[in-house]
Amino acid sequence: MQPFTHDIAPGRVVLGAGAVDKLSAEIELLGASRALVLATPGREEQADAATSSLGSARVGLFAKAKMHTPVDVSAAGQAEARRLNADCLVTIGGGSAIGLGKGVALELGIPLICIVTTYSGSEMTDACGMLDGGRKVMHQSPNMRPKTVIYDPELTVGLPPSISGPSGMNAVAHCVSAICSLNPTPMKSLISLEGIRAMADALPRIYQNPDDIDARGDALYGAWNCGIAAGLGGRGLHHKLAHVVGGSFGLPHAETHTVLLPYSTAYNAPAVPDAMATIANALGQSNSADAAGALSNLSKTIGAPASLKAVGMLESDLDKAADEVMENQYPNAAPYDRNKIRALLQAAFEGAEPGAQ
Repeated sequence: MQPFTHDIAPGRVVLGAGAVDKLSAEIELLGASRALVLATPGREEQADAATSSLGSARVGLFAKAKMHTPVDVSAAGQAEARRLNADCLVTIGGGSAIGLGKGVALELGIPLICIVTTYSGSEMTDACGMLDGGRKVMHQSPNMRPKTVIYDPELTVGLPPSISGPSGMNAVAHCVSAICSLNPTPMKSLISLEGIRAMADALPRIYQNPDDIDARGDALYGAWNCGIAAGLGGRGLHHKLAHVVGGSFGLPHAETHTVLLPYSTAYNAPAVPDAMATIANALGQSNSADAAGALSNLSKTIGAPASLKAVGMLESDLDKAADEVMENQYPNAAPYDRNKIRALLQAAFEGAEPGAQ
C-alpha cells in the first residue's frame, strides 16, 4: 500500500468544437453579468470576435497581457476591473493571458474563466510565476484557480506548429515534474501518464497537419491532464531552471521549457528510476532508462528548438543563471549541485545529448 494525501479543487471544463459559443451561459452559471476580457495585444482581434456575443455583459477588453506576467501589468488590470466594476474575468489566449487573469483575480477574488488557445495547461492551476523586480516569483492562491475552462480546438487552428509544439512540451514538463516529485500519488501518476501520452500522440499530428481539428482537440485534452498534474504539485528543478532562465534573461517561456526538459529529466534520472520508467512508457519508449532521450526525440519530431542558444540565451549569462538557480530552491528529487547545474546549462546551451553533462 502506498500512503498519500490527494487534494485538488474541482473545476468546470467545457471541451469541443464550437465550445466558445457557450461562454455566455457559463458566465450566467457563475452568477456574473459584467465580464472584463483579458488578452495579449496580438490576440486582441480574436478576443474581440470570440466574446462579441456577450453584448453588454462584456464591460471591457484589456489586451495588455505580457509574457512572464509582470506585476505592474497585473496591477493595471486590477485597476481596470475595479473601474469597470467587473464581477468576472474572461481570458482568451495562452499562458500570458491566463497569467494576467490570475494576477487580477489574486487581488480581486472574482471568478476567472479561461478560453484556452494554446497547450500549456496553466489554466488548471492555482499558481503563477510573476515577474517582479527582474525575477520571476511564484504566487499561489485559491483566487487564481479558474472556475471554468473552455477548450475549443477551432480557436487553435491558426496556431503555427512552431508555437504549438513548444506549448505542448511546456505542458509535458508539468507531467514530468509531477511524476518526479517528492510526494507522488497514484492519481498524480495516472493523470501525468495520460497527459504525456496524449501530447506525444497529438503534437506530431499537428506538426504534420496544422488544420487537423481532432489533433488540436486531443492536444487540448492533453493540456487539461497536464494542467491537473501541475496543480497537484511538484515543480522541482525543471521549473526552477525555466523560471530563472526565462524570467531573468527574457527568453520565451514555452521554448525555454522545451529546451530544458530533457536535461532536467536526465539530472533527476538517478534519483527516481521508477519515475523514468513511467515517463518512458508514456512516450512509447521500450528502454525505460532513457526518458530524457525520448523527450528529446519528441521535441525534434515536432521541429522545436533544441538549444538555449537557439532561443536567445547568451553563454556569458550561464554562470549567473546557475547561481540564481541555487537560490530559493524548489523541492527536487535529486539534490541541487551548483557544478552539475552549471554543466546542465552548458549542455542545454549547446544542444548536446541530454545526460552528457
